[in-house]
Amino acid sequence: MAKHQQSKGTSSVAADLVDFLNASPTAFHAVDEAKKRLTSAGYEQVSEREDWSLEAGKTYFFTRNHSTIVAFAIGKKYVAGNGFHVIGAHTDSPCLKLKPVSKVSKGGYLEVGVQTYGGGLWHTWFDRDLTVAGRLIIREGKDGNVSYSHRLVRIAEPIMRIPTLAIHLDRDVNDGFKVNTQSHLVPVLATSIKAELNKVVFKNSPAESGSSTDGNRSNEKSKTDNQKHHSLLLQLLAAEVGCEPDDICDFELQACDTQPSIIAGATKEFIFSGRLDNLCMSFCSLKALIDSTSSESSLDHETGVRVVALFDHEEVGSNSAQGAGSPAMLDALSRITSSFSTDSKLLEKAIQRSFLVSADMAHALHPNYMDKHEDNHQPKLHGGLVIKHNANQRYATNAVTSFIFREIAIKHNLPIQDFVVRNDMPCGSTIGPILASGTGIRTVDIGAPQLSMHSIREMCGVDDVKHSYEHFKAFFQEFCHVDTKIVVDI
Repeated sequence: MAKHQQSKGTSSVAADLVDFLNASPTAFHAVDEAKKRLTSAGYEQVSEREDWSLEAGKTYFFTRNHSTIVAFAIGKKYVAGNGFHVIGAHTDSPCLKLKPVSKVSKGGYLEVGVQTYGGGLWHTWFDRDLTVAGRLIIREGKDGNVSYSHRLVRIAEPIMRIPTLAIHLDRDVNDGFKVNTQSHLVPVLATSIKAELNKVVFKNSPAESGSSTDGNRSNEKSKTDNQKHHSLLLQLLAAEVGCEPDDICDFELQACDTQPSIIAGATKEFIFSGRLDNLCMSFCSLKALIDSTSSESSLDHETGVRVVALFDHEEVGSNSAQGAGSPAMLDALSRITSSFSTDSKLLEKAIQRSFLVSADMAHALHPNYMDKHEDNHQPKLHGGLVIKHNANQRYATNAVTSFIFREIAIKHNLPIQDFVVRNDMPCGSTIGPILASGTGIRTVDIGAPQLSMHSIREMCGVDDVKHSYEHFKAFFQEFCHVDTKIVVDI
């Protein structure tokens, strides 16, 4: 994907976000892009499978499942028991994921079976130019030297589409477009006759292979996969990563829109893109961490640990080994603390001295549906980050945490807004309450305002990207100083 051409007056942070979005069609790609940026900035990758040897003043990161990433910078004045200053976000977005058996043939068409992931606006997926992206598990080597690798894949050109039904065949469609996600939400890959004419024989097909044990195993694998997935799809995937179709052992793929993210609008004030929820907050927090630790002296006076944690599976409840509901966060804090002391009680002290910013996009006021917002809480585009409040703890914000976050905004002359859902409407949630209850860390829930949340094509304001980045960077640089002024026993 070509780098975004920055327009005159466009925020460089927003242009960088567009590049990040275009490089990140899936959570796997988002984590891979984050790894590249962290590595380029001098962050060292550590493995949860190995012992950690950490040093004050150094920067590190680790990943789980290639879809969750945690990066941290240890202050030069850090001692075990000092606090962690965390921004948490998530890497996943609502989408259509390919089923374990995706091969669907009906009416003379080859279709791809998908399952809905998260709470998407599924009607927005119709009549879009779609492709697939995700990860493959590839068999490499031969005979006794076989190994298996994780490979990212993304087919650039559109290969699928979910066509709508003509109005002539559904005269009432404009009275309410109701999608049956099992029957109607099935992408068309090809027509059966064209697929047959363009059929490619597998390298290890029975006609070409010998009678060796490995050959027979490969033949059985090809036969099995041909029963589960269209050979045409497997051929496209194999060509993309440079392997044979029967070397693809398994995959996690999703349908993706091929239209690139872009800065747009009559005055170039908007970003039009998929996955703004929540790659916008993931990007802004990551960039803020990297830039807040970019100079040799940036951690000289830091007494805590600056952390960015980007989790998978928020859209489906966070209950996975790599979700915010897993021990990943607490494991990281424990391992960092224990790297500097063997006293297990110091982690408890550190937790009480820590602070978490749960960053997830917020609902901007929609000009055509103004009655959907509470009168005194109507976040606007370009109005800065939104502090989210909910008395029923759907958000983890309280008076102390909102005050601290607001104070940082005031000090840096950054706009800040508030959001409360109407009493007669349900309220969404975030990783904030999950992490707050799982770790005991003080938490504020915030997010940049956006429109079209959970659509295949969302929009936010360019100014809010800059505001978010600057607010996060100021949080990392100044939290310790602000926190010392809080004398309330919390």
